Amino acid sequence: MEQRADKLYLFEEAPVPRAVVKLAVPTILSSLVMVLYNLADTYFVGMLNDPVQNAAVTLAAPVLLAFNAVNNLFGIGSSSMMSRALGTKDYDTVQSSSAFGFTCALVFGALLSLGCTVGKGPLLALLGAGPETEAATAAYMGWTVTLGAVPAIVNVVLAYLVRAEGGALHASIGTMSGCLLNILLDPLFILPWGFHMGAAGAGLATWLSNCAACLYFFILLWIKRGRTFVCIDPRRISLRRRIVMGVCGVGIPASIQNLLNVTGMTLLNNLTSAYGADAVAAMGISYKIYMVPMYVSQGLSQGIMPLVSYNYASGCIPRMKGTVSFARRIALSLLVVVAALYFLFPRFFIALFMENAAILDYGSHFLRGFSLGLPFLCMDFLAVGVFQAVGMGREALAFALLRKIALEIPALALFNALFPLYGLAYAQFAAEVILAAASVVVLRRLFRRLEHPEQLPTHNP
Repeated sequence: MEQRADKLYLFEEAPVPRAVVKLAVPTILSSLVMVLYNLADTYFVGMLNDPVQNAAVTLAAPVLLAFNAVNNLFGIGSSSMMSRALGTKDYDTVQSSSAFGFTCALVFGALLSLGCTVGKGPLLALLGAGPETEAATAAYMGWTVTLGAVPAIVNVVLAYLVRAEGGALHASIGTMSGCLLNILLDPLFILPWGFHMGAAGAGLATWLSNCAACLYFFILLWIKRGRTFVCIDPRRISLRRRIVMGVCGVGIPASIQNLLNVTGMTLLNNLTSAYGADAVAAMGISYKIYMVPMYVSQGLSQGIMPLVSYNYASGCIPRMKGTVSFARRIALSLLVVVAALYFLFPRFFIALFMENAAILDYGSHFLRGFSLGLPFLCMDFLAVGVFQAVGMGREALAFALLRKIALEIPALALFNALFPLYGLAYAQFAAEVILAAASVVVLRRLFRRLEHPEQLPTHNP
């Protein structure tokens, strides 16, 4: 009972800055470690000075990003449902939603692994792998996809479920433990003084680290049995329409949003691959550097989701609004500083990963283009996070369609035609400016509606 009271205090009474820090900081740190984990593959493979091996990691990235479609479907969907149910004190729904999300993640992860393995040949062609890069890309995906899809998906979904009840620190420790193990194993498996496996070694390190993260969460839930709302017992699954629709109503739009991200990245890689392995490797390095502040913003947005969900469901709209406002100020301040550093010193950041002269030239241009969109990124992420937190799946989907289908994908084709290769890095900036303006408008309208009593939630989640 004491633990439950502590959780309710955090959601209901703790000062907003303190509550945001307690929930968001571990999530941001976890996101940063995940970025380091993603960068580790690029960094250590880059030490081989072989653009083909580096290109293999870049070309496989859309498939690994596709895992997040399942993560979002059952992680974001279930965690949003759990936090809203906590806000209405419906603890049975909290546990049923948790069991539903975990079991479905396990099944869908296995299906994704099977599908990618059976269709490996067409998939490699779709990713843009040619005769030069096909073998290395296939070796990397053997570990990360064929064997790695299930642990990669399950450990992220478990982190979402643990975070939904306020356990942001435990969720982050689980995620970070796997990421740090990956960073330690990468040089052993990739470099000549170790097993010298190249990109395949990076894949093996990733698989082992995800298995370790899963093990952490299973041990955590076993130790906390009876003292946690998170339930992974398949017998507690409920297929009641309210639970299935509550999870899928938020999760499906979040999943579609991620699939659209995969589509955008695949198109970016395909357009870049026409300019050779050096260009692909440089694009991969610059994009992963760009992902550092992007993941910070995303971590902040995901970190405050339980607090937003809980206060929305319990009708405490001023506290919900204060949470979003505080998070916006923090994210915007940080991203402006990082964007300035990337724009002014791009060669320094690219050189951290590879000293190849052609890649330094390509990467510097790419990173400058990516950096311009960073200050606008936080508003888009915050808006989508709020929509997911309060169950507004359609609005989250509308933003995803606007971002990729209406803006970014057409901009990639247009900018590449107008400014071959280098224009690709500026397509995201064009999209983010429009999305940031739309986010401000939609969030203001949402909070105006919620300030009227008749607009407050009066039903169960």
